[in-house]
Amino acid sequence: MKFPKPHTLKSIAKLINCEFVGDSDFPVLGMNEIHVVEPGDIVFVDHPKYYDKALQSAATIVLINKEVECPDGKALLISDDPFRDFNKLTEHFKPFRPSNSAIADDAKIGEGTIIQPNCFIGNNVSIGKNCIIHSNVSIYDDTVIGNNVTIHAGTVLGASAFYYKNRPEAYDQLKSGGRVVIEDNVDIGSLCSIDKGVTGDTTIGEGSKLDNQIQVGHDTVIGKKCLIASQTGIAGCVVIGDNVTIWGQVGITSGITIGEKVVISAQSGVSKSLEANKHYFGTPAEDFRTKYKELASIKQIPDILKKLKDL
Repeated sequence: MKFPKPHTLKSIAKLINCEFVGDSDFPVLGMNEIHVVEPGDIVFVDHPKYYDKALQSAATIVLINKEVECPDGKALLISDDPFRDFNKLTEHFKPFRPSNSAIADDAKIGEGTIIQPNCFIGNNVSIGKNCIIHSNVSIYDDTVIGNNVTIHAGTVLGASAFYYKNRPEAYDQLKSGGRVVIEDNVDIGSLCSIDKGVTGDTTIGEGSKLDNQIQVGHDTVIGKKCLIASQTGIAGCVVIGDNVTIWGQVGITSGITIGEKVVISAQSGVSKSLEANKHYFGTPAEDFRTKYKELASIKQIPDILKKLKDL
């Protein structure tokens, strides 16, 4: 998430009431999670296990809960609670804006697009040409939808990320200031939920087709011309290549990459990145042929035991 205008290290430190290490005029251009940071961004880290990863990332400002040696060309914001202060920055730069109408006054809707009754179109939403948005669809603030997109009834675009910190008193949610981006020629079935990014974009690539009742987590990027069948659940920060086929009731864990032209059979559980141009099946999902050979071998166990008993 980029700020509307550049800020200085000193001004950001003042916003969250923390100390800083570095030039007071050090430029701060935005804030992002570690997997999408760029120079000028703030990244937060609150666990020693991840200090090095954050300090060595592309981010040039690190919001951290310990004063450590500052890498060359970077700056530090020293906070007793980086998670809390990252939320403060999100609330400052992307505050919640209540709506007072079903379709926001500043929403942009392209020529030939049809919005059926009982839809909600939030602030700063952009919808392209020749789209059909069926009844009871909710499109949250800042969502971007391309041309020739169809969205069926009951789908929600832009809900908050399922991202929580477990504190002694309760779970604390990481605020979401990102967007959902739907590219051209995408079809989305009924009752789908596509969460917005925490700071970046959750993206559905051009020409992809989603069945009914699909969950897509925050900051996930789905490539072009993918087919995803019903009741699939995709966690946050997943990258799915082009021309991937995912059959029904597949579960995909967070932070992995699925290569292009992968096929995942129904009811598989994907717990690690998958190599391109292969067919996968099972839980944990493995190469289709290998998995079926294993299942065939398992079926032979009773006969093998019987033969051993008869010896």
